[in-house]
Amino acid sequence: MFGAIGTGILVLALLRLAQPIFAPLFFSLLIIALMWPCQLALQRKLPRLVALFVSLTLTMTAILVLGSSVAWGLTQLGHWLFLNAERLQTIYTVWADWLELQGIPVMGTLSDRFDIRWLVGFMQSMAGRLNSFAGFAVLVLIFVMLGLLEVNEFGARLASPHAQPYGDRILVANRAIAAKLRRFMIVRTVASVLTGFVVWIFTLGMGLELAAAWGAIAFALNYIPFIGPLVATVLPTLFAVAHFGSWEMAVVIFASLNIIQFVIGSYLEPQLTGASLSLSPFAVIFAVFFWSFMWGVSGAFIGVPLLIAFVVYCEGAPSASWLAAILANKPPEGPDA
Repeated sequence: MFGAIGTGILVLALLRLAQPIFAPLFFSLLIIALMWPCQLALQRKLPRLVALFVSLTLTMTAILVLGSSVAWGLTQLGHWLFLNAERLQTIYTVWADWLELQGIPVMGTLSDRFDIRWLVGFMQSMAGRLNSFAGFAVLVLIFVMLGLLEVNEFGARLASPHAQPYGDRILVANRAIAAKLRRFMIVRTVASVLTGFVVWIFTLGMGLELAAAWGAIAFALNYIPFIGPLVATVLPTLFAVAHFGSWEMAVVIFASLNIIQFVIGSYLEPQLTGASLSLSPFAVIFAVFFWSFMWGVSGAFIGVPLLIAFVVYCEGAPSASWLAAILANKPPEGPDA
């Protein structure tokens, strides 16, 4: 038992230290699972390399759309903050004075740390980090290219007699994982587009500046469960305080955005996903925070897909089917269920 625990700790330490390799590798495996049906359909009508080029182009386009949505939204926000720096400083001073009158001292604690230039620099650095994902995206595309070229050969090796009995089990599990990941990402994309559109319409109707930026940020960050919607809700709320100069309007916007996120994320999305992808909320939260700790933003993005893969493999192992039943919040679907 202690040997297994020690091995697990060493594996996690290796994954953490080798983040520059393993993060794009796992990300590419997700993309391969999503893109393989498209690649297979294209190969029936086009030469293999031409089909691969089309698949890689679609993949790169999707990555650029997601990254550019957040980067563009944060850049617009940073530009607005720069143009309205004096106004924000005035609002801060007024609020700090009011809190001082209520017996809450903040000038001595926050004034040394609050600097609008720091806030602007922080927003610009976030946008810069998103724009610096070029190297990550290139490595992901290399892995995806090699992986798509080898899917058939890898399946044949797993089906060979020398790989039995584990080869067939891995094949069955991989097919189930790929099908669930495709359904998960399709539903997530529909929910993200709907969330971004509704947030854009709502903020536009409320007269909040940068409505398009809030919609773009909500669309992209909705792919990261819990953390993404939280950030996409808090940012416009803080912005509303500066824009309207009224905490009442900020409360209205905060409550409305949370209602939007709740209706789409907690009602509509589970209805579209169905029981086959039902996961324990605690397991989802843990997966998102754990993998974000391990690999940052990329880990937060693929935390839930990794959890889905883990649950499927547990379902196929009789000794771990109980763990799958707990994490999936339903009875296991394996042959021993």
